Amino acid sequence: MPIEMSEEDFEALVADELDALPDEMMAGLENVQFSVEDRPEDGSLSLFGLYHGIALTHREHYGFGELPDLITIYRDPHLAHCHDVDELRDQVHVTLVHEIGHFYGMDDAQLHELGWG
Repeated sequence: MPIEMSEEDFEALVADELDALPDEMMAGLENVQFSVEDRPEDGSLSLFGLYHGIALTHREHYGFGELPDLITIYRDPHLAHCHDVDELRDQVHVTLVHEIGHFYGMDDAQLHELGWG
């Protein structure tokens, strides 16, 4: 059975998991915004997160005035697929690492191979 959690509590859990990520992973995240939304635009429960931006490996230049890249974590899919808070924390952690991996230029195949898919 899926778990229930308020928007505020889920956002706090995501913030805690962000804080727990290694400094080496977070150090390169320049001009990246994180957000939490209930569901993706299509309303599905199969997408846990989304990276929207230009991966570091594809940037020719980056400078002043650029809009921030965005990593969105979707609350409802996480809650629908997890059965307790420990499982939820683990899945949020995997989702964050997966989306940050896209920022660094890793594709889904590479992330799955590393266990972050």
